[in-house]
Amino acid sequence: MAKVVNGEKEFFVSTNESTYIPAGHKHRLENPGVVDLVMIEVQSGEYLGEDDIVRFEDNYGRT
Repeated sequence: MAKVVNGEKEFFVSTNESTYIPAGHKHRLENPGVVDLVMIEVQSGEYLGEDDIVRFEDNYGRT
């Protein structure tokens, strides 16, 4: 199970579930459990480079 923060909404998604994050929305994904979490991210648009991402808060020092 994954905890998702999408804008002002906070909710959980389970195995084989998905969610949509609109372009420009602040969002965050968290694994609150002990079982490994596998995420598949699908992007669309003309440019999908890493330098097109704005990081606001990150536990891995990438902000």
